[in-house]
Amino acid sequence: MIFGATGDLTRRLLVPALRNLRRNGLLPDDFALIGVASRDIGDDGFREHLRKGMEQFGGGARDDIDWFLQRTRYVSGKFEGPEPYKAVAALLPAERNALFYLATPPTEFQVIARRLGKADLLREGENTFRRLVIEKPFGHDLPSAAALDKRLLRVAHEDQIFRIDHYLGKETVQNILVLRFANGFVEPLWNRDHIDHVQITVAETVGVEGRGKSYNGTGALRDMVPNHLFQLLSLIAMEPPSHLSAGALRAEKAKVLHAVRNLDPRLDVVRAQYGAGRVGDAAVPAYRGEPDVPTDSSSETYVAMKLGIDNWRWVGVPFYLRTGKRLGRRRTEITVQFRQAPLALFRDTPVERLPPNDLTLHIQPEEGVQLRFGVKIPGPTVRIDGADMKFNYSDVFEAKPSTGYETLIYDCMMGDASLFQPAETIEAGWGVIQPILDAWENDRDIPLAIYDAGGMGPKEADELLARDHRRWRRIIR
Repeated sequence: MIFGATGDLTRRLLVPALRNLRRNGLLPDDFALIGVASRDIGDDGFREHLRKGMEQFGGGARDDIDWFLQRTRYVSGKFEGPEPYKAVAALLPAERNALFYLATPPTEFQVIARRLGKADLLREGENTFRRLVIEKPFGHDLPSAAALDKRLLRVAHEDQIFRIDHYLGKETVQNILVLRFANGFVEPLWNRDHIDHVQITVAETVGVEGRGKSYNGTGALRDMVPNHLFQLLSLIAMEPPSHLSAGALRAEKAKVLHAVRNLDPRLDVVRAQYGAGRVGDAAVPAYRGEPDVPTDSSSETYVAMKLGIDNWRWVGVPFYLRTGKRLGRRRTEITVQFRQAPLALFRDTPVERLPPNDLTLHIQPEEGVQLRFGVKIPGPTVRIDGADMKFNYSDVFEAKPSTGYETLIYDCMMGDASLFQPAETIEAGWGVIQPILDAWENDRDIPLAIYDAGGMGPKEADELLARDHRRWRRIIR
């Protein structure tokens, strides 16, 4: 059951992901899809809507499309009323397993969950499951996240709730665990003795894309940091779990967030907003010139921060996080920079400094791993430069078309919660940034920087690292 079945998320990502699972033989023949939304289009209208979406996003054989459409039904109605839930109950035998996917605005989560509970649709049988899947954002601050968790737990058990973050469906994100814990040359170096600092970057070229009204009440910090960036931070910094069960993985990730040192909103955080500029060949307006954005808006479209993790492995190692819209290049990556080797061996040569040794995990748009190390430049004297070894998924493996949701939806069906966030992690993430939100709300003197669209971001973010004699890895090569 997909609530919000006529929306963009369903058409662009969820149904194509289900289609790819079908191609890989991972859906049972008695699979059924029930769409729920407010539009009164009927079964035939919904099937035609899905057909167009499947043809537009990823194509597919006619047999694949027909297979889905034959197994599709549609229910219309307002989410706050009882009628659609009665209709769903009539289509859902008690002995069937079911996923209820809430592809809706977050304001609908509590309404739908409460109605599902009242209709007894979340009751599990001895050999059947009922699971509730919700998309981020999970609240807009710590109190609202805690309130959402409390209300969800009134109608479902924690192991029935799957809080989905599509970043964790990406191959390179999942590969972090393999890279760290399946390679004997990596784990011994993964600590404060060998790592100088870590950078996590999520850069976007797009602006608010017509979402000015909703984004203006959110901003980059709420939108990206407690979910996407903190998930990447947790995977990079977590201790080895005792085994690959969901409980063990989630426990170690939560420990990372609980160990984050309190942030100083003035010294450790930079907030900024894009001005007018050029992205590629296109001129773009300033954020305050976007539709439905107030001309005096103080909402940030960029945030950078310096974090410290107070545990035995990471004390003294800074983690620099940044995310922003309307930057010069779309790029999501994690760079781990190792400590520099001593220069003593090269003291009688022209070498003045050694190139940095860093390991970069490219998450999007390309997926792969890159290692940079020092090599001798050919010639009679000793001169050193950096060289790269690079692994790309597309070069080594035959990667099939993917939306990033295939693994996550399949894991929901199989009951594997390893890649999903429990209530504890959600609330721990909000707990880290709540003091920043409070400071921005109460202290009007905290500056909001302006950066040119199409660039690297605000100079204040460069100064954040320059104070530590470091610099960001370039977004624009």
